[in-house]
Amino acid sequence: MSLVDTIKRTFVPIHREGYPFIAAFAVATLVLWLISAYLFFIGLVLTAWCTYFFRDPQRVTPLDDRLIISPADGVVSSVGPAVPPQELGLGGAEMMRVSVFMNVFSCHVNRAPVRGRITVIQHRAGKFLNAELDKASAENERNGLVIDSPNGKMAVVQIAGLVARRIICWANPDENIGAGERFGLIRFGSRVDVYLPANARPRVSLGQTAVAGETIIADVDGSPTLPLYRAA
Repeated sequence: MSLVDTIKRTFVPIHREGYPFIAAFAVATLVLWLISAYLFFIGLVLTAWCTYFFRDPQRVTPLDDRLIISPADGVVSSVGPAVPPQELGLGGAEMMRVSVFMNVFSCHVNRAPVRGRITVIQHRAGKFLNAELDKASAENERNGLVIDSPNGKMAVVQIAGLVARRIICWANPDENIGAGERFGLIRFGSRVDVYLPANARPRVSLGQTAVAGETIIADVDGSPTLPLYRAA
């Protein structure tokens, strides 16, 4: 890898949602500098972490309608059947669910797992339990999207966590969205659940690291052909 590539991977773009927080951390750090050099160092580290948290790197998404891509960076924390949130209108039957847990060091920009039309967006208030817990899917604050994809309806649910206090969604109902396209962000530490179409087969395991917009978490109707890719 060249020096230029290394720099690009290290210093990635920062999402505009992070600007107010980074500025607040920076101002607080300057105030701490007037008090103590030790506190200034702590503030500097926290400002660097805040900047890193809001990074928004480019991703290269495979373009194949038979592939379902991870909507989040993090660790696969659950793979198995589960009933989707009632407010999404997908019925009371179980669907295959893949969950990706994001810690406070993960990139928190969320991306669409498939292309299609967004038919439903529903926000539900709730608790702020540890997002790694299975009951967080039912009890925590969440925001769900239903996407009518080429392979049927599926859902993506942003779930607030123990530290997270703000779910952001930029998408709107009746909009078309592309696979790998950014649709939201969660602050600070959280989880995203994907409820797969009936004919989808998971391709990830518990504990596997997923990359939003790149990692294939499921496929439809067997092994896909070699896909095209798009950077975004």
